Amino acid sequence: MTKADLVDEIAQRTGLTKKDVAETVDELLEGVARALIAGKHIEIRGFGTFKVKDRKPRIARNPRTGDQVPVPSRRVPVFKVSKELKDKVANA
Repeated sequence: MTKADLVDEIAQRTGLTKKDVAETVDELLEGVARALIAGKHIEIRGFGTFKVKDRKPRIARNPRTGDQVPVPSRRVPVFKVSKELKDKVANA
């Protein structure tokens, strides 16, 4: 499902215009991105949690040459699904 498909479905279910729904969805996604950039975590009960984790620096290996390559530390966004959503998907 794409963002456009999601907007279409929400607009159809709510009776709102696609333009209003698209703006709302865009703002939601931008809000999540801004919070993650700031290092905050977002918990949506019944859905899941978005947060940022720090990855430690490590030494990787180039599979073609076998040379060691340093990989610097970095921050990565992660999403953890809630138990309620896991159960809904498993029982669908």
